[in-house]
Amino acid sequence: MTKYTTLDNLEESYFRDHPEEIDTYVAEIFSEYAADGNSAALLASLRIIAKVKGITELAKQTGMTRQGLQKALSSKGNPRLDNVNAIMGALGYRLTPEKITVSG
Repeated sequence: MTKYTTLDNLEESYFRDHPEEIDTYVAEIFSEYAADGNSAALLASLRIIAKVKGITELAKQTGMTRQGLQKALSSKGNPRLDNVNAIMGALGYRLTPEKITVSG
């Protein structure tokens, strides 16, 4: 039986080997989310970074259970804002507003 590597596994492996790339990746995934509103893609990308950083440790830092953190970051997750804020804080980031320019 052939065992295939998933894209998520490839990304996770890449960021384990290149942790200096995580900041740029996080900025990009939030920029893409701002443009397309695809929360499932955003959560999937955050899940990859959470795995790299360690799900168990992040769960402790956020005050969430390991299962609760995984559920929040699942493709069907719909985490509350305070959970997203706690997850981002545990990853070393904060949510901050950015002024957008509306043409018209």
